[in-house]
Amino acid sequence: MSLLRVGLTGGIGAGKSAVAEIWRERGAFIIDSDLLAREAVAPGSRGLSEIALRWPSVIAADGTLDRAALARIVFSNEAERTVLNGIVHPRVRALARALVAQVPADALEVHVIPLLFESEYWRTCDVTVVVVAPEEARIARVMERDGIDRAAVLERMRAQIDPYEARRRATYAIDNNGDLATLRIRANVVYDHLVAVRA
Repeated sequence: MSLLRVGLTGGIGAGKSAVAEIWRERGAFIIDSDLLAREAVAPGSRGLSEIALRWPSVIAADGTLDRAALARIVFSNEAERTVLNGIVHPRVRALARALVAQVPADALEVHVIPLLFESEYWRTCDVTVVVVAPEEARIARVMERDGIDRAAVLERMRAQIDPYEARRRATYAIDNNGDLATLRIRANVVYDHLVAVRA
């Protein structure tokens, strides 16, 4: 069985985490960069120390990162966002490399990367998959999930690649424009293709 590294992406609120969970149930080994990014800036980490030096106001009284405060800074200023990415991304990649060593020989290796195409991480993947969803559905989902207003969601969406461009560049696209049962069917169709490619 040949190795296959899959890059899974999608704009904020598109449903990539739901697809990752469906694939995890099928036996995929999921390496989620969002989770690794949290680990990279956990209390006591070098990542959090660097953020504290750059933006002291985003450190809460208990020493943890105030993510909402940091988001307000970096999503309204591309230069500041670039600085943050320079702090977090190398640490996320190092954590991901450590996890790659643990991938079972019979499992599909799936990297969940919100900025897959923006960060050029796609070049390290054999196959790329993008999850796309209607803009209004994404906005409503993120407003409910994160407790932020519409303007804040749109600001974050503008910081990401256009979904049509991501669809054009990806090997596979999964449309998340129905219910979870429909998404599961579509996700499993692509998963079956990936397993067949890998065989």
